[in-house]
Amino acid sequence: MHGMKSLLGAVLLVVCAAGCARRAPEAPQPPSSSTTTVYVARRVRTLDAERPMAEALSVRAGKVLAVGTRDEVLAASGADARVVELGEATVVPGLTDAHGHLAGLGAGLAGVQLEGTATRDEVLSRVASAPATAWQGDWLIGRGWDQNDWPEKSFPGRAELDAKLPKTPVALERIDGHALWVNGEALRRAKITKDTPDPAGGRILRDANGEPTGILVDNAMDLVNAVLPSATEAQHEARLAAALARCAEVGLTSVHDAGMDLRTFRLLQRWDKEGRLPVRVYVMADGQGADRETYLREGPFQGRMLTLRAVKLSLDGALGSRGAALHAPYSDEPSHRGLLLLSPEEYEARVKAFMERGFQVATHAIGDRANTLVLETLLRQAEATGTGHLRHRVEHAQIMRLEDIVRMGKSGFVASMQPTHATSDMPWAETRVGPERIQGAYAWRKLKEAGTLLAFGSDFPVERPDVLLGLYAARTRQDAEGQPLNGWYPIQRLSGEEALEGFTVGAAQAAFAENERGRLKPGMDADFVALSVDPVEAPPAQLLTAQVKLTVVAGAEVHPAR
Repeated sequence: MHGMKSLLGAVLLVVCAAGCARRAPEAPQPPSSSTTTVYVARRVRTLDAERPMAEALSVRAGKVLAVGTRDEVLAASGADARVVELGEATVVPGLTDAHGHLAGLGAGLAGVQLEGTATRDEVLSRVASAPATAWQGDWLIGRGWDQNDWPEKSFPGRAELDAKLPKTPVALERIDGHALWVNGEALRRAKITKDTPDPAGGRILRDANGEPTGILVDNAMDLVNAVLPSATEAQHEARLAAALARCAEVGLTSVHDAGMDLRTFRLLQRWDKEGRLPVRVYVMADGQGADRETYLREGPFQGRMLTLRAVKLSLDGALGSRGAALHAPYSDEPSHRGLLLLSPEEYEARVKAFMERGFQVATHAIGDRANTLVLETLLRQAEATGTGHLRHRVEHAQIMRLEDIVRMGKSGFVASMQPTHATSDMPWAETRVGPERIQGAYAWRKLKEAGTLLAFGSDFPVERPDVLLGLYAARTRQDAEGQPLNGWYPIQRLSGEEALEGFTVGAAQAAFAENERGRLKPGMDADFVALSVDPVEAPPAQLLTAQVKLTVVAGAEVHPAR
């Protein structure tokens, strides 16, 4: 959100200073299997229809033992139970971000922080005072700029960076992760010149003379990423540990990682085996790059806190960088319809291969053309492979034709959506697609009423991983200043309980975990969060300043650590 970007712009700087020096996370310390802990709060929202409200719950051996009144739970828990008084807090089931990027969050915490920058000059000032963690080899990296937040609204270029750092390669990722701003030295190392053709699914923006401006969109970013030095093993571990800690701090008990590279997966496998993961991670394998061949060969994986059952494919780019694939041209660039990052034939071949291997297929689709193509392909291949039961997912489902919303509801597929995308994009989204197409944009209510399962996330580090901001956006469709007054296309708002379900019940079902998580009832996993406000009934504005008092995963108090 624009208001939230400025409100929280300094938060990541503080978090990085505290967290980017981490190595492997410390092993969470749950009570022994014979210990029972009783948690008492002003309110416990269970999302269990049989007993939706309670005032206490108890935990033993990583599972919920009892839920009910204080006296009922104490009686069921034994005289030697440990009792934790949470005061005025409200306890809710463990919160899940159904679409995030742990490695990206870790890199973002380490690099130059550009979220919330109001001008190009502010970006350049931060680049000039980059922290030591922002160096990767002899390259300077950063992320989070958004030209839509600046007065001129136009893409920046290499000249501004060259004036500050003419001999140091600089690569700054846009907030959506679908464009890269680089300087002349980075272009030189990547051998990008006037004669370099646009790669399939990518754009090299050029000036009037045909020279690269320093902005690379979607697959054109790969030209620079191919020569960017990899993070060292120590950097990789420190960044990933910082990202996991950040997730626990904001009340996440589970993350669906959308497109994990093999290096990160191997590290998480090791940490899971060592009992070091503070939150659950549901992995969508990276199906876009070369790692897909190993994932296909090895197939799904189930650890203690780590699950690999899905694959992430990306069909188009993002709306902010005009990479989203549209049926008709962009309203503000009539000669352009966006980009398909995979040809329809290649996309279908990958869908078929992963479905046959038993993977849930999750596809990034922003533009209406991409969403149509995803639905048609998933429906065709799910029937051909007999994998409709694998709950295939559309990640973002951002701009959809109204007839595709109806078709989505009948498909049995999951719409994995991000409420804060709507409130970040609302100042300019209609300019991109016009008044007619915007009717099917960020359409949570329409999709829900069509019968689609909604699973909510943030797409961090594109947005903050702070779930409370997502709950606020889903309920209000407003920025942090309460604008627009009644919300942006307010008919699409959700109730407090519907919003909470998107981050709990819906996300659990999207990961085949509805019998273990998403609600608080005896026998289910002891994953829950204590919040300073009731996310369902508190005035929405209170969510902006609310606090996460306690995060518990599998019975272990992971924030603050016990």
